[in-house]
Amino acid sequence: MNYLAIKHLHITCAAISGSFFLLRGIWMLLDSPMLQRRWVKVVPHGVDTLLLTTALVLVFWSGQYPFVQPWLTAKVIALVVYIVLGTLALKRGKTKGVRTFALVAALATFAYIVAVALTRQPWWLIGFFQAG
Repeated sequence: MNYLAIKHLHITCAAISGSFFLLRGIWMLLDSPMLQRRWVKVVPHGVDTLLLTTALVLVFWSGQYPFVQPWLTAKVIALVVYIVLGTLALKRGKTKGVRTFALVAALATFAYIVAVALTRQPWWLIGFFQAG
């Protein structure tokens, strides 16, 4: 596979992962029994494993590394925040209010990760507000 194919696979996995997280968040808000289905618990791990694998391939092939490139550092830190918030939203949140807040915060963090990926600027939001 070439770099562009891996990049497109990575983007596709990111879109699937984010969309499926949103769907599971909606199911959580609705107390849907869908969250208890085996495939709903297994599929996200497969998609996220492929997402992480393609990310690592892109890092090594491009020679752009986290903690060297600020935008990649921002993505890695935001990814950790997203994972923590996601587990609070879907599993570990004690109340519906905590899970709802964590869901919204996780989705905002996901949006930040996508924005950083598109702009390659960790502080893109600052420039957005200053432009007006």
